[in-house]
Amino acid sequence: MALQQNTNRIQTTHIGSLPRPHDLLDLMRQKFAGKPYDEKALDGLIAKSVADSVRKQVDCGIDIVTDGEFSKPGFFTYIRERLEGFEARPNQKLLIFQKEVAAFPAYYEQYFKEAMMGGTIVPIVPVVCTGPVKYRGEAAVQRDIKNIKAAAKAAGIPDEHVFLPATAPSGVGINEYYKTEEEYFHALAAELNKEYKLIIDSGILLQVDDPFLPDIFVEPDLDEKQMKRRAEIYIEAANAALKGIPAERVRYHTCYGVNEGPRLYEAALSEIIGYVLKVKAGSVSFEAANPRHEHEYHLFETIKVPDGMVLCPGVITHASNIVEHPELIAERLIRFAKLVGRENVMAGADCGFSSQALYKTEVHDTVIWEKFKAMREGADIATKKLWS
Repeated sequence: MALQQNTNRIQTTHIGSLPRPHDLLDLMRQKFAGKPYDEKALDGLIAKSVADSVRKQVDCGIDIVTDGEFSKPGFFTYIRERLEGFEARPNQKLLIFQKEVAAFPAYYEQYFKEAMMGGTIVPIVPVVCTGPVKYRGEAAVQRDIKNIKAAAKAAGIPDEHVFLPATAPSGVGINEYYKTEEEYFHALAAELNKEYKLIIDSGILLQVDDPFLPDIFVEPDLDEKQMKRRAEIYIEAANAALKGIPAERVRYHTCYGVNEGPRLYEAALSEIIGYVLKVKAGSVSFEAANPRHEHEYHLFETIKVPDGMVLCPGVITHASNIVEHPELIAERLIRFAKLVGRENVMAGADCGFSSQALYKTEVHDTVIWEKFKAMREGADIATKKLWS
């Protein structure tokens, strides 16, 4: 059996980000606003918060745990902290979900204000590459590794059931320095490989986050040929960043970015799955619990999944405060298991529940824990039926 495959039951996990405690947000906001703060107190609070979160994850029945991304205030801040060669452009408009926003301008004006960008401790602004890319995040990732391993040990979780998320090359800003996109993404891959290896060398799993791959297929300025070429570049760069890393120690996650919204303009799984399955990873996760994508499990009636690769479809969603019924979760898992084998299906969420550090997340933290409990119950129901 490959490392991430099931042996005698359906394993459960999630995608990473969780709501940060408010006392932690208060200290982080001080730091990133450039105000005086107690660095030792912040480090201690992050470690404590991670330990508390891991214990809750285990209590809810999560098998493969992580740190909630508690040390990271947001995606673009994470990039600037850990990579040289980038600058923020606060006066430049952030272009995201362009077709979706154009179709529902009134909805997204309210959504960005109240949800995705409302209550962030650090403003979400574009990040631009203006010089040579160089990794400088060794201390930060070592701190994250130390915190999650200590928390997992205290909760009785072995290293192989612990993961840390890291960005894919495709997610790192806009290029203004390198001559070509290929040159840019391969420079990124070489530097991100350093973070990936630090995570792997610690004995835990690496999760590569790539919500940017699906965006290609709804970009208004790209024709079909350009979309396909860009997707190829993204996957080539992801695999270059994974050079020297055993595939069975890697999780690859992709999603659609929007949480609660109409979602009329986002890629079909059929457009991206061929690229996803080329990534050198032991498991791949994707959205499968929201009503725009749940039907897409039928794709695996004809698609061949590489030997030893585990599918981790979302069986709970990050886009609703409804707690999924365990029987429905079991049905979702059994559908996939019948198509790719019971050893090759892991229960997961569609995406993270707080990709930005927010005071108010779209799904309330009390609801998230109930979703995790329901996922465990659903996985147990599926296990009984699949291993009976």
